[in-house]
Amino acid sequence: MHEEGKSLKQYCKEAKKRLKQGFWQNYHKDLSEGLERAESLGVSSSKVKEYYAVRARESLKNSGEEKEAFYRKVKKLLDEEGEVSNALGRLTDTEYFNTLSYEEKQRYTLSLSEKYLQAIERYRKEKALGYE
Repeated sequence: MHEEGKSLKQYCKEAKKRLKQGFWQNYHKDLSEGLERAESLGVSSSKVKEYYAVRARESLKNSGEEKEAFYRKVKKLLDEEGEVSNALGRLTDTEYFNTLSYEEKQRYTLSLSEKYLQAIERYRKEKALGYE
């Protein structure tokens, strides 16, 4: 559902669901573990706090499931082969791509490229913070 179409009631339901699922307890647990890991690696605690704040904000903004699945694909690609020249081609849903018009293909490719660059940035931050 798009953000501009949500009602206050829907926002409240989402917040209640997060509370029931322990979203904030998990957030604080992950943050404290991240701070401990950063301390052992000599990484600034402010970078860790900023990283977790961004992750929480993104998670609140959208369900993040689709974005997280895409990130896992990118992470797997980067872990196994590093940065490759045909990454967008490997990440493209060819079955869906073949159904698009020329203009839609361009939009899809630009959107995929943007998501890929964001995933690489996240990957690098996680590597710098000692996440595997």
